[in-house]
Amino acid sequence: MNQGRLLLVLVCLASWAAGLQAAEQPNVLFLFTDDQRADTIHALGNETILTPNLDALVAEGMTFRNAYCLGANRGAVCFPSRNMLLSGRVYFRIENNGLASGEKPNFADSMKQAGYVTYHHGKLGNTARELHKRFDVSKHLKDEQARTSGEPGKQIVDEAIEFLKSNDKPFCLYLAFSTPHDPRVAAKKYRDLYDRSKIPLPVNFLPLHPFNNGEQTVRDELLAGFPRTEDEIRGHLHDYYAVITGLDGHIGRLLTHLKTTGQYENTLIVFSSDHGLAIGSHGLMGKQSLYEHSMKAPLIVAGPGIPHGQTDAMVYLMDIYPTIVELVGGTIPEGLDGRSFARAARSEARTARDTIFLSYRTVQKAVRDDRWKLIRYPHINRSQLFDLREDPHELRDLSEDPHQQRRLARMLDMLAAQQEQFGDTDPLTFDTPEDPTFTPPASKR
Repeated sequence: MNQGRLLLVLVCLASWAAGLQAAEQPNVLFLFTDDQRADTIHALGNETILTPNLDALVAEGMTFRNAYCLGANRGAVCFPSRNMLLSGRVYFRIENNGLASGEKPNFADSMKQAGYVTYHHGKLGNTARELHKRFDVSKHLKDEQARTSGEPGKQIVDEAIEFLKSNDKPFCLYLAFSTPHDPRVAAKKYRDLYDRSKIPLPVNFLPLHPFNNGEQTVRDELLAGFPRTEDEIRGHLHDYYAVITGLDGHIGRLLTHLKTTGQYENTLIVFSSDHGLAIGSHGLMGKQSLYEHSMKAPLIVAGPGIPHGQTDAMVYLMDIYPTIVELVGGTIPEGLDGRSFARAARSEARTARDTIFLSYRTVQKAVRDDRWKLIRYPHINRSQLFDLREDPHELRDLSEDPHQQRRLARMLDMLAAQQEQFGDTDPLTFDTPEDPTFTPPASKR
């Protein structure tokens, strides 16, 4: 064989190998909503809400029942949550008061290095704008317009489909929806799917939170009157569920496009949200607490190599970044606080983290293991202790139980150790505590 023919054969082999590698490299679709509780998917036990497309993902992929936002240094919890998500670092270590820059490792850069064209489209307010600049394509919504259009998620899905029609490279789409954050406006066709009078209240509904948690007059808490009434909470849940159903429908359109173009089977799909929301649970409305309803988010991973199942493995939202990178064969950068849970996603491990630490400003701190959870309110020197196995809705505070005092002390030590690990220097006790009594402001009903 002469040199020219040999060179031609080698070039052809190299081209074939590159094409094979590209064909095997999964696309990535990362769907990230705003203010969506972990218990707002029909297939995961909420018999009231209608989410057929998310239900299909649950039926195909791995659902993480213990996915947490670590917390926040401000009332707009979505801001630090999204910065932690895309930087893989806790907010205590993010520069500029939590606004991560693109000078350190970040999700977009890591995915580009793994061979992807990267695309972001999402909300404009309280988010990681500097990190959005690292995507090859980055666009923002007009948040108020998107939330009041009646068709939640439509604009993002429309434009994502148009992008996919012209794209011929492995893609990583990060679609950061602005809903179901308020104001919640859903078209009549979505609202008519629900009978408001039959929407059940949260199991842990209370008219008022029983004590001062340090953040009960923030904007979110003023969306309903004091005390909370059953009818008002049902009204909020009606709007909330209708918006989620509308969003689910548009997500379904995107998934259908992937199926009709033959890309679905080779796409890694991740669905999650930036945190949860109270909407009447524990007498609260917002996400400014460390109860499960406010810090937990839904998390589903589906696609090539991911079996169907559910797991109790504890993870943070910031762990999603290194997990996706590992699942697509990329290189996880050093220096991240986030840890890959790829083995749990592939059902190769039952656990991911043995401890979860939570923090909301200086007023609330929490820690949990696989069963027990401690919430500490430093400004009033008060603690709550919950057995999540027996009491997943955090209804029975065991902190005053004489039989639990050793456990309470151990959990406080665990909390302090977690603070040190993550760089949190806030005190857990104050010499001059505040009044633990909460006096609600006058309602404007």
